[in-house]
Amino acid sequence: MTVTVLIGPPGSGKTTVGRLLADRLGVAFRDTDADVEETTGKSVSDVFVEDGEERFRELEAAAVRAALAGHDGVLSLGGGAVLAEEVQRLLAGHTVVYLAVGLTQAVQRVGLASARPLLVLNPRSRLKKLMEERRPIYERLATITVTTDEREPDDIVEEIAKAVAR
Repeated sequence: MTVTVLIGPPGSGKTTVGRLLADRLGVAFRDTDADVEETTGKSVSDVFVEDGEERFRELEAAAVRAALAGHDGVLSLGGGAVLAEEVQRLLAGHTVVYLAVGLTQAVQRVGLASARPLLVLNPRSRLKKLMEERRPIYERLATITVTTDEREPDDIVEEIAKAVAR
């Protein structure tokens, strides 16, 4: 089974690029945030608010575990999934693509009136802090790093497809 895993902060393009990459490679696309929503019957935001971040992270880790065990294709992880040591261990041996994005681009893509639970209060400064905290983890886990700033999704997909083919 071959899985290409996309990681990166909110606004890096994991879902957009992931869908296009899966189409390009002729494989299935899966998103762990969507898996959590399907499992709980709630949006990610509602899980955060109603059940708390800790419960969300448990559900997220379970979604990653299930996806890596039973999915053949492109897998997009939520931006904070890599914080869990279990997820970090599970990613070992897989092709992991870090979609790197600068703060300005991430803010433009996410928007400041975001429904993303961790960005509710002062979204720009929260996003900056999240990106700084997580960057070393993304970099350490990545087998391929692709910068997405000022680029069209199709260009990013082409770069990833070439790198994955090597």
